[in-house]
Amino acid sequence: MDGRDRDAGGRARSARPRDGLGRPLAHGAPGVERQPEGVVRSPAETVREAQRLLDAGMPFHAHEVFEDAWKSGPRAAAPLWRGLAQLAVGLTHAARGNAVGGARLLRRGAAGIEEGAGPQGAAYGIDVPGLVRWARELAVRVEGGGPAVDAAREAPRLGAAG
Repeated sequence: MDGRDRDAGGRARSARPRDGLGRPLAHGAPGVERQPEGVVRSPAETVREAQRLLDAGMPFHAHEVFEDAWKSGPRAAAPLWRGLAQLAVGLTHAARGNAVGGARLLRRGAAGIEEGAGPQGAAYGIDVPGLVRWARELAVRVEGGGPAVDAAREAPRLGAAG
């Protein structure tokens, strides 16, 4: 065996605790509970859970919720969920201080949901135009060396009514 931490399925998975931005902490340090993988949720449950995590300053964890929806939901909705996952990872990188990666992923996610949301965005109550605007504005600010990004304070509103 290679000595790596493994999950119940035998896949390599670090057992180190993580902070709210998904960064690994030292073994034994208090961390944030991880999101379970492979959870099948309704679109409304996905949006609700992801918004809760975004509001708590945990965009890395929100990305995992979007990733579950992307992989388990209807194929037609995959571009929307993938784009939302990229927005969450972009916010994660921006909050970690990675301006280049953060801006790149924010733009990629904005383009993805703008081009691929189709009718699912409106059907799921997601404010696609507002999220595209939020992501592009944050990308410009991050690239321009603006103030540090606070993931909770910068959390986007996924729905038009919040």
